[in-house]
Formats: sequence, structure tokens, C-alpha cells
Amino acid sequence: MYDAVQAVGEAVYWIEGRPDGDVLVRWTAAEGRQDVLPEGFHVASYVHEYGGGAYLATERDLWFCNADDQRVYHVRDGGHPVPVTSASSGTWRYADLRLLPGTGELVCVRERHEETGVHNELVVLSAEPSIIASGEDFYMSPEPSPDGKRLAWVSWNAPLMPWDGSRLWLADIGPDGVLTGTRLVAGGDEESVCQPRWSDDGVLHFVSDRSGWWNLYAWRDGHAEPVITGEFEVAAAPWEFGYRTYVFQGDQVIAVVQQGPLHSLVVRRSGGDLERLALPYTSIKPYLATADEKVTFIGSSPTRLPTVVLAETSGAVHELTPVDVTLDQASLVRPEPFTFGTRDGGEAYGLYYLPSGGSDEPPPLLVRAHPGPTANWPLRLDLHAQYFTSRGFAVADVDYRGSTGYGRAYRLGLHHRWGMVDATDCADAARHLVSAGQADPGRVAIWGASAGGYTVLRALAITDVFAVGIARSAVVDLESWSRAAPKFQAHHAELLRGEFSGGSEAAIQRSLLLIHGDEDRVTPLEQARSLNARLVVIPGAGHTLRRPADVRHVLRVELEHILLPGI
Repeated sequence: MYDAVQAVGEAVYWIEGRPDGDVLVRWTAAEGRQDVLPEGFHVASYVHEYGGGAYLATERDLWFCNADDQRVYHVRDGGHPVPVTSASSGTWRYADLRLLPGTGELVCVRERHEETGVHNELVVLSAEPSIIASGEDFYMSPEPSPDGKRLAWVSWNAPLMPWDGSRLWLADIGPDGVLTGTRLVAGGDEESVCQPRWSDDGVLHFVSDRSGWWNLYAWRDGHAEPVITGEFEVAAAPWEFGYRTYVFQGDQVIAVVQQGPLHSLVVRRSGGDLERLALPYTSIKPYLATADEKVTFIGSSPTRLPTVVLAETSGAVHELTPVDVTLDQASLVRPEPFTFGTRDGGEAYGLYYLPSGGSDEPPPLLVRAHPGPTANWPLRLDLHAQYFTSRGFAVADVDYRGSTGYGRAYRLGLHHRWGMVDATDCADAARHLVSAGQADPGRVAIWGASAGGYTVLRALAITDVFAVGIARSAVVDLESWSRAAPKFQAHHAELLRGEFSGGSEAAIQRSLLLIHGDEDRVTPLEQARSLNARLVVIPGAGHTLRRPADVRHVLRVELEHILLPGI
């Protein structure tokens, strides 16, 4: 797994997920790939539990959040890491590290876990760390201007999530480091703004969904001017810190745009039309960086696992990371997008995988509900789907209402309806495929993880489509989960939950398999134990599976459960 690409000159950095932790890697043409930090240091921020924005690289310096103690460390010229922040046993956490030009100091998000609760704020890390913005529930993306005289940042308040409504602020930085003249640039309860960035000539840019789509704007003379706009998204739902879906390269802007499950890389040259780059990637993670005259990102496709890419705007690419899995390209099943009608007259979307091998009979079907629930199924190689298609199953990945990639109205389609329209959309997708002869009506299963696990529970309880269900790291009860969830997400259910009857508890008990790590800090194991259903506990696992042995074990257990009599 690769994340958090940055570039300094010709050097490219990224975080590489390994079974024992996240490792920072650097690539140069002269030296190739190298681990950056001494053994025992892992890079991870636990702000909001989801983290992100955990390191910052410059020509001579590197700052990073250490996974074990959550302190910020500084490395100068490849030396040994030196702590910048005081020890707090992980109760003070940091993210979104930015350098204040001309000072050598960092500005960042800090999250304090104290007896009075969890507090988020913007701080400057100097000899004595100082709070420069507080009072809002959440902060992200502190962005100093190139001359160091102004600071932009984003904030929002519960019960909204940042993709529901957020605000972009701009302030002057005084000689004493105090912010003055704070003014609102964009955003509100009905507008989501994110990713403020400054061009080299000092123009503030940001992404806003004021048009109904997350598009890119520039702030000039007190007005927002469109830069890259259209019926596509130039952002991803900011579950983590550090997302950058657009970058500046000379007089041009390069951006990732999303339309449904498909990502593309586009270029807007000064005074020119929008140009799509011809690249062999259909899914691009929300991390762009420029390396000299090139752009670097993490790309994948239905036949390629994610890899770190160095690309030229001409379309020439160089992949920097090896593929450790041997794949038989001829056996891979390529998903096909499909659209289906919903029972209430709406429209929803999905990806359909035919089983490999072929048959004259309609195949058994595995419907998958993505986690989030504000997320989507990307158009990239998914080994979990391929595992089941290679065993004779069709797979349908459903972008139920509430998913990203389809504009603001669709993204907000789950408000006050979580556990209802997501569940029925999954059922309606299955019925659509059955009616088209692409699935056997008597052999339909449903799978989901995290929030998708809650969708599984609800689909088993309120529809009669699915014979069995599998839920990994599932949200089980919204009320108790809200009390146990991280501050960032604890209020999410308040905005999404609707009024509905409980459905059939017997259907859940009869047909459900729960899989849960005993170190899950997002959806605690006790919730899964509260259900009278088959439960497989993975020792030492968190909210996601990292160890290959755990993944192999869980796949075998899932297949065994789906092959129960009747499916």
C-alpha cells in the first residue's frame, strides 16, 4: 500500500504500508528506492484516528509524526531523528505539517486528548508551541503564503463533516506570529471547501462544491474565479489530512478529476483549454506532487495494482515501485460500470464483475457495500473481487446514494437515510442484475466493511434479497458507536441516521458472519460481540487487515460462509 506522495526537486517521497508499520521511502534517479528513517521509526498520525499529513520533506529537512509516541521529530541532512514536541503518551497528536517561510518553524493541526475532552487547534511549533487558532471543532490544511505573511486554513463544526459544510479562512501573520485580520474566503454550512494552496505568484486557490461539484477556484481581488470546472470532482472526501489533488507547474495547473469510478489527470495551461493526459491509469489516489518537470502520483487500473508513478505531461510514465504479486493478466476480470433504478424512482451506480470461466447459467452474486459511507468503489484492480470471480461468483460493487464522484447532491443523498437507502440500493442493484440474467436470484450474498458492514446488517434486516452477509469491522449500533467513535466521526450518525423500524433481527442472526480485529479503535470489538451472530476475531488486527496471513485466513473464512447450504 502506498500513500502520501511528496516531491522535493527530483526526489520523490511516499509512505509504504508494511505489516509492522508505515515506512517513509525516498526515490531518486541516482540512488533508487531507500528507506529514509532508522529502524524502529514508523510514520503515522492518529489525529481523528484516520491520520494523514504525517510528514513534511524539504531540501535539507524532514519532519514526521512518529507512530509509537505521536511526537513530531526533525531530521537534518539525513541525521538521527530529534523530537520537536514534548512527550505526551500519545494524548497530543499532530497532522498537516507545514513550514512557515523564513522561520524554520512548523504550523500544523494539533489534537489534545484530555479529561475535558478532545480539542483541535492550529499551533506553531517553536521553542514554546503556541496556539494560533482555536474555538472551532475541527481544523485542517494550514497553508502559509510563499512570502510567509498570510495563512489560509479550513475549519468546520459538528454535526457537519468537512464534505458537508466547511469554511476557508485567511489571516495576516504578524511579526510576533499572531494572526490578525481574519476573514472568510469561502464556504459555509451549505458549501464544502478544501485544499487551499498558493500558486508560486502568491494567488490562493481552493476547491469548492458551490456549483454542485468540487471544482477548483482562484481567489483574486476578493472574488472566486473558476480555474478547473465542470461536472466532475477535483477532490476526494477528506477522511485524512494531506490530500492534494491539484498542483502547480510553471504556468499550468495539473489536477485529478473524478467522474463516477473513473479518475483522470488533466492540465489547464495558462489561457488554454482543459487537456486530459493519456495515461494507463483509471484510479489515482488524492496525492499529487511535482518533481522537477514531472508530476508524481499513485496510479492503478483494473489490471494494475497501485504503484508510485513519475509522469510527464506528454504521457510518458516511469513506475517507481515494483509489483510484488505475480498476476495472470488473462485471468483478470475487468469490471463494467452499470446504472440501475431504485425502488423510490432514483438512480444509482455500480461496477459488475463477471465470474471467470464462463457458464450458461446465471452465476451466484456477491454484492459489496463500500466503507465510508462517504466514499466510492474505484476503478482499479481489486484482489478481493478477483478472489471471488475466480471461484465462480459475479461481484457487484455498489456506489449507493451517499457515495462520492457524482456531485454534491448525490453525496448528501444519505442524510437522515443511513441504513435505509444504502441497504435498499444494494438490494435493488442485485435485483437489476438478476432481471438482466447476470445473477442467480437464489444465490445472492452481501459483503461490507466498517460503515459498509452496517449496510450489510440493515440489508439483511429490511430486504429479502440476500441469503447471507459478511461484515468486517462493522458499525453495529449507531447510538453506541457514536459514543465510542473518534471525535471526528462521533457525530456522523447524527447527520445520517433516519427514523426506521429495526427490521428482522432473526435474519441477521441466521445468516451473518462478523470479522473483527481485537485492536480496532474505530469500531470497537464489543459492538460486534453484542450481536448474536458468528464472530471471527483477528488477534492484533486493527480497523483494517495489514498482515498477509490475516488476509488469507479471512478470505478462506468468507468463502466458507458464502458456500453455506443455500448459497
